[in-house]
Amino acid sequence: MLDQWRARIPAVWCPRRAAGGLLLALLLGTVVARAGIADHVVRSHEEGIDLILYPTPIRDVVTVVGSLPAGDALAPAGQSAVPTLTGMMLDRGAREGSAAGALLDKYAIASRLENVGAAVSFEVGNQTLDIRARCLAKDLPLVIELLAAQLRYPAFNRAEFERVRQQFIGAVRSSIDNSSYRARDTLNRALFAADDPNYPQPIDALLASARAAGVEDVQRFHREVYGPRGMILVLVGAVDTVAARKAVATAFRGWQGGREPLPGSRAGVTPPARQVVELASKPSVTVLLGQATGLRYRDPDSLALRVATSVLGHGFTGRLMSTVRDREGLTYGVGASINEDSYSGGAFVVSASFAPQLLDQGIDSTRRELRKWWAEGITEAELAQRKQSLVGTFQVGLSSTGGVAGALLSTAQRGLDLGWLDRYPELIRELQLPAVNAVIRRYLDPDRMTLVEVGTLPAAKEGTVPAAAPR
Repeated sequence: MLDQWRARIPAVWCPRRAAGGLLLALLLGTVVARAGIADHVVRSHEEGIDLILYPTPIRDVVTVVGSLPAGDALAPAGQSAVPTLTGMMLDRGAREGSAAGALLDKYAIASRLENVGAAVSFEVGNQTLDIRARCLAKDLPLVIELLAAQLRYPAFNRAEFERVRQQFIGAVRSSIDNSSYRARDTLNRALFAADDPNYPQPIDALLASARAAGVEDVQRFHREVYGPRGMILVLVGAVDTVAARKAVATAFRGWQGGREPLPGSRAGVTPPARQVVELASKPSVTVLLGQATGLRYRDPDSLALRVATSVLGHGFTGRLMSTVRDREGLTYGVGASINEDSYSGGAFVVSASFAPQLLDQGIDSTRRELRKWWAEGITEAELAQRKQSLVGTFQVGLSSTGGVAGALLSTAQRGLDLGWLDRYPELIRELQLPAVNAVIRRYLDPDRMTLVEVGTLPAAKEGTVPAAAPR
């Protein structure tokens, strides 16, 4: 539930990481996604919800993923903790069927799900509340009913709220000493304007908001923000499309309201060249080097920049790993990725971890490879190899119901038509070397990137920000 307070380095390409069923699907030789994905999708609007159904040959099991715009970026002024507190309350009790329905406490909800081997979970992210569920096909109506009750009629019990609030405060306080979280938080606040949805609220503001929040605040946020507008629900697997549409329409009938995801800010920022956060007793220093790109995933140059970035820093075949780690032995891990670009302009980020005694040497080596990549571009051989790898990764990712569901959801979130999934391999193959190399210099400049260092540093550095003490 609180994964948003743990730093995550997303894959260079992947609409979403495939769910745990991927290994089983591969072992069984199951191919979930068929040629012409969009041709097999049934898409409709049920009670204002963008409903995407994809029946597959998988027997009995249905994977459900979804989202609605109710993330941290939509927090009211001075109430940065309220969206996550609201999301954390969804599985703590709900009214069945209506605001006046029978009360289902958290144990009743858990019991109904466990009795049929189903699972439902929620997670609040930056822009959205993310929904995940898995069940047998015969139990889908029950799961949809419970999902609708939790989203529409959460109980907001005061005792449960106090437990949730303390859990949230504990998680935020623990993040103060988490070098990965602090590095990502520091970089994003340097790269994005304060009114940009990618700008994270400072830890002190989160703690103050959580301490001041009451049940009335989460009730108000739920009333003003939750609703079918902007909501996407994806069902993949043994889906009876007629029955599924009816179940969703019945469970969500009459629901109104909701928001759209927030666009990026037009305000420019002048990011600092360096930000250093000193944390005691850390065996390594987390290093991020980044720059805002202004590109959304759906923008024309985005795919070329992602391919170029993957050559620089994706996996063991990326330049950074092969040089900074394998040849020079300066780190266990270093990579590059494009982040935070589903709804608004994202960021290019190089991430690494160095022992304190190797920090300066590691940063110099990383900068050297970055500058070379920026100045000279990638080679024809690198582009050919990366095209093959990306297409293969994409196709393997569609080998499970979770993989297909995540791909459909992310494609819809990014404002792309679902046929884009069918075109993706060809779009990759059509990329030409001059265009790929051109976008590197068009959107990036190593001299304008912000360097963030977080951990136990060998000596005090200019720009150091001491770690805040939990309060």
